[in-house]
Amino acid sequence: MSRKHLGDFHRVSLTPNEVRAIRRQSGLSQAAFAARYGLNARTLQDWEQGRAQPDGPARAYLLVILREPRAVERALAAKG
Repeated sequence: MSRKHLGDFHRVSLTPNEVRAIRRQSGLSQAAFAARYGLNARTLQDWEQGRAQPDGPARAYLLVILREPRAVERALAAKG
């Protein structure tokens, strides 16, 4: 890919308030949200308090949880 086309991409970031809103929409506490979705509770706290920011895969995962929480739950519950 050329440098010229790199400008066509934009970085998706989540603010601490957006991370908190995703969790709150689920109606779960930090501990319950982390347990349900396989996240480290301390990492979730750090994201919500602005001490750290989710990396690319974590941002994508949080957005999928926001838009399709039941699909994520089904996928995590599936026996592989």
